[in-house]
Amino acid sequence: MTAMSFGLVSAALAATFAFGMMVQAKRNAQADAKKDVRVTGIGGVFFKAHDAEKLAAWYREHLGIDFQSYAGSSFHQFEWLEKDNPSKTGGTVLAVFPQTAKNFGESKSPWMIDYRVANLDRLLAELKSEGVQVEDKIDDAPYGRFGHAMDPEGNRIEFWEPK
Repeated sequence: MTAMSFGLVSAALAATFAFGMMVQAKRNAQADAKKDVRVTGIGGVFFKAHDAEKLAAWYREHLGIDFQSYAGSSFHQFEWLEKDNPSKTGGTVLAVFPQTAKNFGESKSPWMIDYRVANLDRLLAELKSEGVQVEDKIDDAPYGRFGHAMDPEGNRIEFWEPK
């Protein structure tokens, strides 16, 4: 092998190595960005109604949303496929509650959004450290874990970490 061909091979190997390092750095940055994502989607939209059953019937009749009754409320789950795992389904719930519903906490707002999260404990700890009003109680259910916080305008926010 001549000195010139050795130099070309060495330069090609060095360029390939450098390119590989850049690609890997970009992959690592994308993975780190995914780890920092706090909210991964919307798990549900909940709102109070003066007559929850009548309103659910209106949505059923005019929009074709097939509400089911559960514990004094009406809900419908819209199903979809996970972006990163299309063989796995997910869902977003639309629920109508009576004005007397207690699951809105101290919020005076007639609505509450449930956000899907990847790591409930980490999120709640980070929010607390940032001065956000976070409730200490975490609810465990067969379909996941739930935590709550209040936004600056007094709207209760629900966080759901699916099982």
